[in-house]
This record gives sequence, structure tokens and C-alpha cells, in this order.
Amino acid sequence: MTDEPPAYVLDTGPLSHFAKAQWLGVLKTVLKEHRVCIPDIVREEVRQGVPHHPHLRSVLEETPWIEVVPLNTEAQLSAFSHYAKRLVGPDGRNAGECGVLALAESTPGAIAVIDDRVATEAIRGRPVVVRRTLGLLCEAIRAGLLTVPLVSALADDLLESRYRIPFRTGEFAAWAEAQGLL
Repeated sequence: MTDEPPAYVLDTGPLSHFAKAQWLGVLKTVLKEHRVCIPDIVREEVRQGVPHHPHLRSVLEETPWIEVVPLNTEAQLSAFSHYAKRLVGPDGRNAGECGVLALAESTPGAIAVIDDRVATEAIRGRPVVVRRTLGLLCEAIRAGLLTVPLVSALADDLLESRYRIPFRTGEFAAWAEAQGLL
């Protein structure tokens, strides 16, 4: 058995919105003791989004702490195929989520950071651990890495960036308390 902390596999959504709100450094702080990675398909989604969303350039250029992992093993490709059958529509949407789930499933002890409800439902019966972004931030508060006022400000900025979270501006603390997360 290893005492190594789990790896975290990040999805495009959290990365994009944290970059847009200029809070990528918080993710780095929260995950500093962990291996942090994205599948190559997420990097490609980010790269393709740069012309329309220039803030994504910071994900590509200012995150040397994020490792890009190619999906190329049999286990990764099999898991990707499983998720793609359930999540990817004719427009190709959700391929990044499939990559995140496949990489997390094929990496022992890894945790997928993903907020898409449909994607999190697709893991039923699969050996994948998912942590939603708000849960990750609440864990960081409990660990003393972040404060409630800081995460409240971050959550408000995420809302301003049009990230879907289950409360309105100024309501993070009340929501987290009601959920038993603090």
C-alpha cells in the first residue's frame, strides 16, 4: 500500500472557468501535494477554445503544474469508448469528460474533478471517484488551505463567468453550511 496522495484529473469546465475568473492559482494551492493531470483531449479542447475564449491561453501557458497525459493504453481507450457511447453526442460534446473519466478510471487512486451531472451519472458501476469542484473547495476550507470568504469571492466570480453552481451570488457560505460541507 502506498501513502502517495491521489492524483486529480481535471476537466475542461473547471479549468476554463477558473481561468476566466483568474483563480487558477487557487487550484494549484489546493492540489499542491497531488499529481494534477488532464488527458490530452482536454488540452486539445482548451487549445481549440483559445480563439474564441482568450482566457484559456493561461491554462496552456501558466500551468506547468498540470501534466498532460495521452490516452493511449488499452485500459484508457476501452474506458474512453465506454464513456463516449454514453456521453458524446453527434456534435462531439463531452469528449473531454470521457477523457477525464477514462484517465481517472485507469490511474490507480485518481480522482476526477468534474461537474457535469450527466458525466457523473455515467460512472455508475465503474471504478471511478468523482469530486465536484465545490466539494474540492470545501475540503480545502476544512483543511485550512482556504477560507470561507475567499471561496465565497471565488464562487461569485465563477457565477459571473457563467459557471453553473447551485446557488446565487453571495450564497456560497449558506449553501455549504446547508449541505454540511463546512
